Amino acid sequence: MIKVASYNMRKGIGLDRRRDPGRVLAVLRELDADIVALQEADRRFGTRASAIPPHMFEEHSDYVPVDLLHGRPYAIGWHGNALLVRKGAEVEESHALHLPTLEPRGAVAATVRIGDTRLRVVGMHLDISGLRRRQQARAILHHIAEGEKLPTILMGDCNEWRQTGGCLADFGAEHRLVDTGHSFHSRRPVAKLDRIFASPDLDPVDAGVHRSALAARASDHLPIWARFRAR
Repeated sequence: MIKVASYNMRKGIGLDRRRDPGRVLAVLRELDADIVALQEADRRFGTRASAIPPHMFEEHSDYVPVDLLHGRPYAIGWHGNALLVRKGAEVEESHALHLPTLEPRGAVAATVRIGDTRLRVVGMHLDISGLRRRQQARAILHHIAEGEKLPTILMGDCNEWRQTGGCLADFGAEHRLVDTGHSFHSRRPVAKLDRIFASPDLDPVDAGVHRSALAARASDHLPIWARFRAR
């Protein structure tokens, strides 16, 4: 059984307007997932340093950031996207994906082995433009199609307010959309902006939105999660 989660952490800035990386790590401890996709994980300007200082993962969490940008010890992500794996997991390969857009956007992918399960994980944060979202979805799917055939999970902030169509249809053509629930806005969730998709060789066991007092303050998005069993 594998548990994954996706979390738009809003650069570590909570609804109280305080940047508190320790609070984000506390939410991750509550989630207790094996693999986490983060969005808005770095600071927007300058060196794009991680909003959570990398040493804090080693000292205060059970997670290791996937190395996406070699030689940049202050950064853990690519255009705000990052992947975390539980300590002890094996990361066989990782990729920072360029996505078509007018503003800096990207996605991240990794092949991970946890116990006897080997799978591909993609983290993403798509554009606010519907046309750009569809182009980005197709670029991600093209990357998957070119690689090894593996059980695959795609997750992140899709910025899609609709329940069907658009990029949801693109991802859903060959991947199952797992219904996690409403994650935005954390104060009063009314939208399913955050999504998880899985290939047919992964069976969803349960899924949901992580609602806790801490998560409701730590970001404007609530984390989403799902558990899968590989066939």
